[in-house]
Amino acid sequence: MEHLFIEWLKDYGYIVLFGWSILEGELGLVMAGIMSHTGDMNLFIAIIVGALGGFVGDQIYFYIGRYNKKYIHEKLRSQRRKFAIAHLLLKKYGWPLIFVQRYMYGMRTVIPMAIGLTKYSGRQFAIINLVSALFWAALTIVPAYYFGAQLLAILAWIKAHWYLAIPLALTIFGSITLIFKRIENNFLEKRRVRQTR
Repeated sequence: MEHLFIEWLKDYGYIVLFGWSILEGELGLVMAGIMSHTGDMNLFIAIIVGALGGFVGDQIYFYIGRYNKKYIHEKLRSQRRKFAIAHLLLKKYGWPLIFVQRYMYGMRTVIPMAIGLTKYSGRQFAIINLVSALFWAALTIVPAYYFGAQLLAILAWIKAHWYLAIPLALTIFGSITLIFKRIENNFLEKRRVRQTR
């Protein structure tokens, strides 16, 4: 089964990478870097395909915000806090937020939608988004390409010691979630303090 999956990934790797990059991305980009290291993918093509997937994904989220207000209002019920933070960050930092938003855990889909709700230029968003996506793909794929042997060794260890790897991964994921929650809370708290002065 595992062998079939690897063969399928080798045959349809660029399609999988494009689709994965639309939805989320980083893990797909790392895999593309490893596959470029093993010679199953071309490094340059992988960067372009990954970047295009990331670009398309954020464009979709932006235009959902611009033209599907009903969906956004439903989303606001469950993610009101994140939308509020996204609007505050856009006001404070402007276009650089578009450039770095794909590195902001938990905010990647919310920020383009929140920007779509504003009168921000769709053309300007697309240009910054494209440049950002190219940097994002290159900065993730190239290190995975250069450290492909080490990453393959880590994957082999995870496969052999899955009973240790799963709790470790959950601990890391939980810690990252808590850190970003604290950052969000601090940001909103500082905003509240400024408003009450």
